Formats: sequence, structure tokens, C-alpha cells
Amino acid sequence: MTMSAGALRLHRACAIIRAMLKRTKIVATLGPATEKPKTLRKMIEAGLDVARLNFSHGGADDHRARAEALRAAAAKTGRDVGLMGDLQGPKIRIRRFRDGSVEIDDGADFFLDSALGLEDGNRDGVGVALDTLHEDVTVGDVLLLNDGMITLEVQSVDGTRIHTTVINGGILSDHKGINKKGGGLSAPALTDIDKQNIRLAAEFKMDFLAVSFVRSGDDIREARRLFEEAGGEGLIVAKIERTEAVDNIDDIIRAADVIMVARGDLGVEMGYAKLTGIQKDLIRKTRKASKVVITATQMMESMIQNPIPTRAEVSDVSNAVMDGTDAVMLSGETAVGRYPVKAVRAMAEVCMGAETFELPVGQTRHRLGDYFSRVDEAIAMAVMYTANHLNVRAIFALTESGSTALWMSRIRSDIPIYAFTPHVSTARRVSMYRGVTPIHFDIKNTDSRQVYQDVFNIMLARDSVDVGDRIIFTKGDLDGVSGSTNAMKIVEITAPE
Repeated sequence: MTMSAGALRLHRACAIIRAMLKRTKIVATLGPATEKPKTLRKMIEAGLDVARLNFSHGGADDHRARAEALRAAAAKTGRDVGLMGDLQGPKIRIRRFRDGSVEIDDGADFFLDSALGLEDGNRDGVGVALDTLHEDVTVGDVLLLNDGMITLEVQSVDGTRIHTTVINGGILSDHKGINKKGGGLSAPALTDIDKQNIRLAAEFKMDFLAVSFVRSGDDIREARRLFEEAGGEGLIVAKIERTEAVDNIDDIIRAADVIMVARGDLGVEMGYAKLTGIQKDLIRKTRKASKVVITATQMMESMIQNPIPTRAEVSDVSNAVMDGTDAVMLSGETAVGRYPVKAVRAMAEVCMGAETFELPVGQTRHRLGDYFSRVDEAIAMAVMYTANHLNVRAIFALTESGSTALWMSRIRSDIPIYAFTPHVSTARRVSMYRGVTPIHFDIKNTDSRQVYQDVFNIMLARDSVDVGDRIIFTKGDLDGVSGSTNAMKIVEITAPE
């Protein structure tokens, strides 16, 4: 039995509304598995909020085609979906073996040498792509290959050749990554290829630019400078995957707009036993600083091959949601997996389930002892305190830049925040903020009462509120001026005139 056109439209509309009910946002990576327009549209309907282009795979034409397809699919569903470009960064890798792969045994001798030929690796050793690796290690250091599956201990350094003993062996194939336990590798955060891709991200008008293997706030400031010089206006994401990044996290949070807890390389460098505690601390610090945080890597990796997640993956996602992460991210699950739509849908269901069991939010002490330097920031804090101590259906924020909505979303609440903005770029950035839904709205009336009614009419048509509901409204006196929010008003929804 097939649906009529009207029933199909209603079904899709209901699916989109369900996806938007969740407060935690979903970032999903585009790739070969998402090439069909129908697949992209279904992912958006299932709950996709921000699409990620991984610059580590594919060329400029591939990224351009995926960006255009994403924009087209979002337009068809009527939703604002952000677009994030993820720079490759200085992923340090071994070079190639003559025979494709080798098996190295526990206790065997094995060398790494940046001067070795590109394809001259064998059972005795292999080349590496970092010319200064021999300067970064000393006797006793532990090197981790292939995401920590193979462990080497440095015995001596002779010129560019690093002699090691194999602690944990196994099969090693071409181009596997290298990490140093405890960090300390000197590769710069931005490579020449990254700088080219920054210009590409600006050309695509990407809403977010993710910088890989960040070491300090200076890496973020340099990426922002290059992005803005190229015409980019999006937010800068700092991927935390090095020990040095954790050591310098306060400076990185100050410099960045968004923090990504990238648990792959971070777990290898710092040890998996510490990873959960580090993740929780990063989420807490980032939210306290009124910045946005993403939790990423292997969140539902089994869904690359399977149609449902494991119970352990469900628990992992749920804990990140309960800790207050703004977004959770899918990588291979959607880029190359067999079930990209089901992966997004499963992630959305888990997020909504976890949000049901969050801790009580009414008595927050977030920034109660702070003084505020901006009027709009003070208004945002006052709104959330009021909302959490009064029976309020929703919060409506008229915003130019999205800042007011961001500050509001830092305080735990189950009260939906709607960011009304005339700017498409703001709507797409807000798509990452936990608990915030962007709504396109351009003020065309100078009478405040009519502006309120125009907003009410939009929300009544969406079935997001009912006549008589109490809501909190924020706006500024100077329309079109960023940072001008200076008023909050508690009003009741009135019927269309």
C-alpha cells in the first residue's frame, strides 16, 4: 500500500518535527554512502543538524559536489543544516611496504626512518612522513602505530633512524598513523594542504571550520586569520586530539568557538583509561566558558555494518548527552556505512531518550557569581533564570548573530529556545547549539506589538505553541545591529488578528 502525496508530505513533516524535538544536535559525515539526494534528505528528516566534509578524503570537486547536494537537500526539507569542513591536519603516518603489509612479532627489532624510500618498508622497518620525528623522541619513549594496536619502545636514535623494540606486535600495513604516548610530536597544526582547504571552505561559505591536531590557542588564531582573509565567516572548531591540547585547553577554549572532543588520537596519546574523565572535563569547561562542544569518534561505529547500535554505544552517546554536550558526531557510520539514515535516526532516538533522564535543571548555579560586561549577555542569563523558575512554554529570541541564544543554551533547561533571525548564516550556525531551533524572520514592522504577533503567527502555524501559552521574548531596540538585545518580556500567545 502506497501513501498519497498529501499523506507522504504529512509523514515527512511529522518526521522533521520529531527530529527537531531533540535538544542535542547531530553532526554526520558525508561520503560515498550519502551521494544519493534521497539519502541526504532522509538523513535531514531523521535529525541531521550539521553535515561534515572530511578534507582527509576526496578532492575539491568531491567536496564541492557534496556541499551543493547538502544545501539542495536542506532546502527541500525546509530545515537549516550547518556545513562543517574538517581539515586533515598533520596526521603523522608511516610510508609504504614493498609487499603491502608485514607482521611484526613481540620482542622483535623494528626501525622507523624518515630517510627511507617511500615504498621500501619491510619486516625490519619502514619510512615515516615526518622528517623531524627522530628529533622528537628519546630512549624509552613509546610510539603507538595503527591507533595503538602496535606498540614500540625506542631503544636508540641514529641520525634519522629510530631503533625500537616491539612491545605489542601485529599486522602493519601502509600509511598507518603514529602517535607518541604522552604527546610531544612537533608537526605544525596547519599544513600547506590545510591552507588550500581553508580557502576552499571559505569558497563554500562553510558554517564551521574544524582544525585538526591543535596544540595551542595560537593554532586556532592562525586558522581564523587565514579563514577570514579568504572571506570565511564561519565558526572555528578546535579538535582536541593531542596531549598538548589538553595541557593548553584554557587558551584553546578562549581562542575557539567550538571544541570537539576527538577521542581517537586523544585516547591513543593519553591512554583509554583516562579518556572518559577527560571528555567530561572538556564538556564542563567548554560550557562554562559559553562555548559549544561536540563529542566525536566511534560513537556508533558498529553501525558501519549493522542496522542497530550496540548497548555499549547507546550508553556512550547517552552519557555524553547527560553531561551536556551540544552535539554528537557520526563519522564512518554515515560516510561509508551501510545504514547512514538508520545511524542518524538511532542517534536521534538515543539523544531524546537520554534527555528524558537528565538531572533536574531548575536550580542551576551557572555563573551566578559573575559580573557581565555585555547587556545582551546579562539579558540571556536573566531569561534562563526566569524560565527555570516560572511556567514558560518557550523562549523567543530575536537575534542577529545568535549570541543571545548561545548564552541561553549554556544553562540546562528543557524549555525550547527559538532563535528568530533574518540571516541564513546565523540560522546555520545556531543549528549546532543545544536546545536552540533557528527560525527565519525579518522584522518588517516598527510596532513591537505587531512584531510579537507576527512571531506568534509563525509559531502557531508550526503547532509549536498554543494560544494562551506564556513565553519569554527577547529583542533589541536597534534592529539589524549585532549585540543590541537589551530587553526581555513575559507575554502570552494571542490568536491571529
